Order: sequence, then C-alpha cells, then structure tokens
Amino acid sequence: MQDRTPALTLVYVDDAIVVLDKPPGLLSVPGRGPDKQDCLSLRVQAQYADALVVHRLDMATSGLIVMARGVQAQRTLSEAFANRQVNKRYEAVVLGEVEAPTDDQWRTIDLPIGVDWPNRPRRKIDPQAGKSSQTRVQLLQVDAQRQISHVQLEPLTGRTHQLRLHLQAIGHPILGDALYAPPAVVAMSPRLLLHARDLAFAHPVSGRTMQFSCQSLRLCGTDL
Repeated sequence: MQDRTPALTLVYVDDAIVVLDKPPGLLSVPGRGPDKQDCLSLRVQAQYADALVVHRLDMATSGLIVMARGVQAQRTLSEAFANRQVNKRYEAVVLGEVEAPTDDQWRTIDLPIGVDWPNRPRRKIDPQAGKSSQTRVQLLQVDAQRQISHVQLEPLTGRTHQLRLHLQAIGHPILGDALYAPPAVVAMSPRLLLHARDLAFAHPVSGRTMQFSCQSLRLCGTDL
C-alpha cells in the first residue's frame, strides 16, 4: 500500500528528540472534530512512534518545534520549558514603524494576558486577572514606503497568542493575523507573518546545548 503520509521537514533527529520546521497552516496537535485531525504530531508519530508533544506553535505560525522521543525525554524537556530554560526567537513583519531604543537594543512589552471568554479562542490584555507576560522586541528593518517593520521577538513567558497580542497591543499588529489585526492588515498577507526562527535547549539525555536556526522565512515576499 502506498504511503500517503505527507513529507516532514526534519531539521534534526536522534534517539531522544525530533526537531522540525512546521509549515504555516498546519496544527501542532489534533483539534476538535474530524476535519482537524491532520497535524504535525500525528505526521511525526507515523514515522517515529515514540514521539511525544512538548510544546506547540499556533496553526498559522511557521518554524521550529521539538518533540521528545519517550516519556523520560518528554518529562525533561517539559520541565525545561516550564522553568524557562529554553531559548526561543521569532521573526515577524508588522504594521507601522516600530520605535527602536536609541541604542538599538531590545525593548520589553510587559502586559498581562487573560482569556477573552466571550470571544474565545482570542486572548486579551487583562490588568486585573491576566497572567504576567513579557516579550522582548528588537527592530531589524523598516520599509517606510509600505509602513511595515521587520522585527525579532523573544518571549520571556509562554502565554497563548502572546506575541500576536502583545504586538497588537502596542499598535503594531502582525500582517495576516486574522485573530488580532484589523481587516486591512489581515489583507496585507495571505498568511500570518510570524516565524519561529531559533530554538536552543539542553539535550534531555546528554545535557549538551542544542541550537537550531531556521532561516527560511516564508514571509511572503516582504523583501525585508
């Protein structure tokens, strides 16, 4: 019988981990309903039966994601994520000219995030009941003619939709963000221009520092 499992973009694999480049538009894990069963985790498990989920990327986000092979590796990596011992960096294209610090260093967005219950799955900035959330932002380049900026992002916490919501909250929604950007900004790109570029963590068995970078920014011809 012919194998119809879609090809995976493998970045690295060994006996303890699988690192992949997730395409935009693919769920990280199965969703609710029969039409939401195709996802990265099941595609990986078709080739590596012991692969287990450690973290997720939004369906619309592309880039690096790691799965653990076996329960012990999953436990070790999950603890590393929970203890903020995993370094992640993203790139995005956003509306407007992002204000950069005078020394070209990072600025920090510190805004608490909570669930927007009437509008789930959206989140909202919630100073009263929201969880503490911090994102570092650095300007890479500005296209003044098109009024867009290319930025890199470093989440210090891991709230759902954190990067998308934080950028929207400071007046720079991500192009193509159907959840948080106004219609005119959504229309500027056929997909969310958010990419998980860098991932670094201690190997769950050897403890060796593992560093990965996926530079193939599928950012829709922004020329940034």
